Amino acid sequence: QLQASGGGLVQAGGSLRLSCVSSGRSFSSYTIAWFRQAPGKERAFVAAIRWSGGNLYYADSVKGRFTISRDNTKRTVYLQMNSLKPEDTADYYCAAGNAIQSTAMRPQTYLYWGQGTLVTVSS
Repeated sequence: QLQASGGGLVQAGGSLRLSCVSSGRSFSSYTIAWFRQAPGKERAFVAAIRWSGGNLYYADSVKGRFTISRDNTKRTVYLQMNSLKPEDTADYYCAAGNAIQSTAMRPQTYLYWGQGTLVTVSS
Protein backbone atom coordinates (compact mmCIF):
# COMPACT_ATOMS: atom_id res chain seq x y z
CA GLN A 1 0.00 0.00 0.00
CA LEU A 2 1.03 3.55 -0.73
CA GLN A 3 -0.04 6.54 1.35
CA ALA A 4 0.39 10.01 -0.12
CA SER A 5 0.24 13.15 2.00
CA GLY A 6 1.39 16.74 2.15
CA GLY A 7 -1.05 18.46 -0.16
CA GLY A 8 -2.68 21.74 0.71
CA LEU A 9 -3.42 25.28 -0.33
CA VAL A 10 -0.49 27.52 -1.21
CA GLN A 11 -0.04 30.81 -3.00
CA ALA A 12 1.71 30.99 -6.35
CA GLY A 13 5.45 31.00 -5.84
CA GLY A 14 5.19 28.97 -2.68
CA SER A 15 6.40 25.48 -1.84
CA LEU A 16 5.01 22.16 -0.66
CA ARG A 17 6.56 18.79 0.01
CA LEU A 18 4.58 15.66 -0.73
CA SER A 19 5.38 12.32 0.87
CA CYS A 20 4.55 8.82 -0.27
CA VAL A 21 4.98 6.11 2.36
CA SER A 22 4.86 2.43 1.52
CA SER A 23 3.92 -0.44 3.78
CA GLY A 24 5.16 -3.00 1.27
CA ARG A 25 8.28 -5.08 1.76
CA SER A 26 9.34 -4.67 -1.89
CA PHE A 27 9.29 -0.89 -1.81
CA SER A 28 13.03 -0.49 -2.21
CA SER A 29 13.04 -2.50 -5.44
CA TYR A 30 10.42 -0.41 -7.25
CA THR A 31 10.49 2.75 -9.27
CA ILE A 32 8.24 5.28 -7.55
CA ALA A 33 6.48 7.96 -9.55
CA TRP A 34 4.25 10.93 -8.99
CA PHE A 35 1.37 11.65 -11.33
CA ARG A 36 -1.20 14.40 -11.14
CA GLN A 37 -4.71 14.85 -12.40
CA ALA A 38 -6.45 18.18 -12.72
CA PRO A 39 -10.25 18.40 -13.04
CA GLY A 40 -11.35 17.39 -16.50
CA LYS A 41 -7.87 16.31 -17.55
CA GLU A 42 -6.06 13.03 -17.91
CA ARG A 43 -3.59 11.80 -15.36
CA ALA A 44 -0.18 13.21 -16.20
CA PHE A 45 3.33 12.15 -15.28
CA VAL A 46 5.23 14.45 -12.93
CA ALA A 47 8.40 12.70 -11.76
CA ALA A 48 9.88 9.28 -11.05
CA ILE A 49 12.84 7.82 -9.22
CA ARG A 50 14.40 4.41 -9.75
CA TRP A 51 14.91 2.04 -6.83
CA SER A 52 18.54 3.06 -6.33
CA GLY A 53 17.76 6.76 -6.43
CA GLY A 54 20.31 7.23 -9.17
CA ASN A 55 17.89 7.73 -12.04
CA LEU A 56 15.45 10.62 -11.92
CA TYR A 57 12.86 11.56 -14.50
CA TYR A 58 10.81 14.73 -14.71
CA ALA A 59 8.07 16.13 -16.87
CA ASP A 60 9.24 19.19 -18.77
CA SER A 61 6.64 21.31 -17.02
CA VAL A 62 8.22 20.75 -13.59
CA LYS A 63 11.93 20.57 -14.38
CA GLY A 64 13.91 22.98 -12.27
CA ARG A 65 11.03 23.47 -9.84
CA PHE A 66 10.28 19.99 -8.47
CA THR A 67 12.70 17.52 -6.94
CA ILE A 68 11.99 13.86 -6.29
CA SER A 69 13.95 11.90 -3.71
CA ARG A 70 13.60 8.72 -1.72
CA ASP A 71 14.65 7.24 1.60
CA ASN A 72 14.43 3.47 1.35
CA THR A 73 15.08 3.07 5.07
CA LYS A 74 11.86 4.97 5.70
CA ARG A 75 10.07 3.50 2.67
CA THR A 76 9.28 7.06 1.66
CA VAL A 77 9.50 9.08 -1.53
CA TYR A 78 9.33 12.85 -1.43
CA LEU A 79 8.31 15.42 -4.02
CA GLN A 80 9.61 18.86 -3.17
CA MET A 81 7.64 21.41 -5.14
CA ASN A 82 8.96 24.94 -5.37
CA SER A 83 7.87 27.99 -7.36
CA LEU A 84 4.39 26.59 -7.58
CA LYS A 85 2.05 27.87 -10.26
CA PRO A 86 -1.75 27.82 -10.47
CA GLU A 87 -1.45 25.26 -13.27
CA ASP A 88 0.15 22.86 -10.78
CA THR A 89 -3.23 22.55 -9.08
CA ALA A 90 -4.28 18.89 -9.16
CA ASP A 91 -4.68 15.70 -7.22
CA TYR A 92 -1.24 14.16 -6.87
CA TYR A 93 -0.82 10.38 -6.80
CA CYS A 94 2.18 8.23 -6.08
CA ALA A 95 2.65 4.88 -7.79
CA ALA A 96 5.06 1.96 -7.64
CA GLY A 97 6.19 -0.36 -10.41
CA ASN A 98 9.01 -1.87 -12.39
CA ALA A 99 9.70 1.09 -14.64
CA ILE A 100 12.70 1.88 -16.76
CA GLN A 101 13.55 5.07 -18.58
CA SER A 102 11.41 4.30 -21.60
CA THR A 103 8.36 3.36 -19.53
CA ALA A 104 8.60 5.58 -16.46
CA MET A 105 6.16 8.18 -17.77
CA ARG A 106 3.36 5.75 -18.57
CA PRO A 107 0.64 5.24 -15.94
CA GLN A 108 0.09 1.66 -17.10
CA THR A 109 3.65 0.80 -16.04
CA TYR A 110 2.75 1.07 -12.37
CA LEU A 111 1.21 -1.73 -10.36
CA TYR A 112 0.31 0.03 -7.15
CA TRP A 113 -1.26 3.41 -6.56
CA GLY A 114 -1.85 5.52 -3.51
CA GLN A 115 -4.83 7.76 -2.92
CA GLY A 116 -4.54 11.32 -4.15
CA THR A 117 -3.46 14.33 -2.17
CA LEU A 118 -4.86 17.63 -3.35
CA VAL A 119 -2.56 20.53 -4.18
CA THR A 120 -4.22 23.87 -4.78
CA VAL A 121 -2.16 26.85 -5.90
CA SER A 122 -3.87 30.20 -5.75
CA SER A 123 -2.90 33.12 -7.98
